[in-house]
Amino acid sequence: MLRIFFKIKSVTTVQSIIIGIVEGLTEFLPISSTAHMRITENLLGISNEDKFSKLFTIAIQLGAILSVVVLYYKKFLAFKNWEFYAKLLIAVIPALIFGKLFSEKIDLILEKPVIIASMMIAGGVLFLFIENLFKTHTIDSEEKIDFITAFKIGLFQCLAILFPGLSRSASTIIGGMSLKLTRSAAAEFSFFLAVPTMLAATGYKLYKFVNENGGITSDQMKQLAIGNIVAFIVALVAIKFFIGFLQKHSFKIWGFYRILVGLILLALIFMGVIK
Repeated sequence: MLRIFFKIKSVTTVQSIIIGIVEGLTEFLPISSTAHMRITENLLGISNEDKFSKLFTIAIQLGAILSVVVLYYKKFLAFKNWEFYAKLLIAVIPALIFGKLFSEKIDLILEKPVIIASMMIAGGVLFLFIENLFKTHTIDSEEKIDFITAFKIGLFQCLAILFPGLSRSASTIIGGMSLKLTRSAAAEFSFFLAVPTMLAATGYKLYKFVNENGGITSDQMKQLAIGNIVAFIVALVAIKFFIGFLQKHSFKIWGFYRILVGLILLALIFMGVIK
């Protein structure tokens, strides 16, 4: 397959839109946005060695974050509900610590698509049996989650940091269900926890990029704006669909999907399309 790697200035509007769609669709579903973004970048000919390309695929998470805040504005704007914010703060602490300690090692892992593909498959297999593994569900809303449970879910989130391709959403949902949360409650808390987690990660990457490159160009800002807007719109639809789906169906379909995508990724690696 012909691969044409572009530099910063050649990032096109079409490419920004496509990546924004992929980000919006996969960020909150338990199917690993990392794996899908890696496949998309390679098929579009985007170099994973380009600093702005790396920033772009992370920074457009801001649009996805905003979709959560908009859909659940009653929770995020209820400033008197201090317990909600306290739970998110407690839950995000492990990820902040792990992210800081292992950031350089994580970047190296992200450059190894075989690991990402393997984690996709492993997570898929787990989803095939998750309903049988965790049968007791007594927590059906965020209000019933105590601080200790929130912290434990935060620890599960660290698995996605250590094993890219496992999926942040998948790890927190699995963690939540193991702690007696229902499917929908685990998914919703995963959405809530994504806001401080992704905000911190995006803010850090933006600061690092600007500091190392002396700023950001108007063309780069344009592409980031396009990607974020598209990611926001698509994520709105994806989240509403996912919650509705979980109320009627199990996680098995996502397990099969992860295994299929993981195998496709391995095939592309074997053929030399993805390196």
